[in-house]
Amino acid sequence: MLKSLRLLAAATVSLLAAACAQPSGQGGSSTPAGNAGDLTTDGQKFGYAIGTDLGKSLKQVNTDVDLDALKLGLDEAMAGKTPRMDDKARQEIKTTIAKKIQTKQKEERDAKATANKEAGEKFLADNGKKDGVKTTASGLQYQVETEGKGDHPTKDDKVTVNYRGTLLDGTEFDSSYARNQPITFPLANVIPGWTEGVQLMTAGSKYKFFIPSNLAYGERGAGAKIGPNETLIFEVELISFEKAGAKPAEGDKPAAGAKPGKKITIKPEAAPKADKKADEKSEQ
Repeated sequence: MLKSLRLLAAATVSLLAAACAQPSGQGGSSTPAGNAGDLTTDGQKFGYAIGTDLGKSLKQVNTDVDLDALKLGLDEAMAGKTPRMDDKARQEIKTTIAKKIQTKQKEERDAKATANKEAGEKFLADNGKKDGVKTTASGLQYQVETEGKGDHPTKDDKVTVNYRGTLLDGTEFDSSYARNQPITFPLANVIPGWTEGVQLMTAGSKYKFFIPSNLAYGERGAGAKIGPNETLIFEVELISFEKAGAKPAEGDKPAAGAKPGKKITIKPEAAPKADKKADEKSEQ
C-alpha cells in the first residue's frame, strides 16, 4: 500500500509538472476570465483533465484525504511557498495512512473469506444431498448431464473443452461458450478440482462440477471476479483429449471452433489455471 501511495504521489508530481510546463497563455493566471465549469478554453479543459486524472488516482484513498488540505498543498507548492510539513513529516503521515488502509483492506478481505467459506460449506452440504450429485473423497461434487464413451483422460493428457464458470450467486466469471471457441490445455496445469474432475469424463460427455474453495483458488482468489474462499460451479464439456506424448495423426482436424496455428489466450482472472508464481507476483 505504501508503494501505491508513492505511485500516486509520483503521478501527482508528473501531472503538476505538465501543468507548469504548459505554454504561456494557456491555464493558470493567464487563462481568460470565465466560469471554469464551462470548460471553453484550453486552460480550463487542461486543468479539468489533470483534476480528473488526479481524482481517479486518489479514489482508492478518498476517505483518508482532506480535499481542502490537498488543494492548500497544491496552491502553496505551485506558488513556491515553503511546505508547512517537512520531508520527514510528510513521509511519516503517508506511511501511517498506508498502514491504516492496508489493515482495513485485510480486515475486509478476511471477513469476506470467512463469509465465502461458510456459504460454500452450507451450499455443498445441501447440494450433496440432491439426486444425481456425487461427492468424491476430496470433496469435489459433480453431476453427469451427458455421458460420453471411450477412455478417460489422465492428468498428463491435453484436453479440449468448452466450459462455463459461475459463482454461487449465478454470476458468470468466464465462458468459452461466450467466446465461441473451445480451449485446449494440459490437464495438470489447472486447479485441482478441474484436474480431478475432468479425469472422470470421457470424450463427448458434459458434467457440472461444484468445486470447494480448497480445490479452486483458496484464500488467494483470482483477479477481481473470484474472491477468497469462493466455491465455484463449472459446466464442462469434454470435446476430446490427446494422450501425453502422442503426435496428432496426419489429417487430424482441430476441435470445432479452434483455428489452426492460433494461440488461445484466456484472461488470468477467469481461466481455471493454478499458477502460484503468477498469483504471488500480482500480489506484490
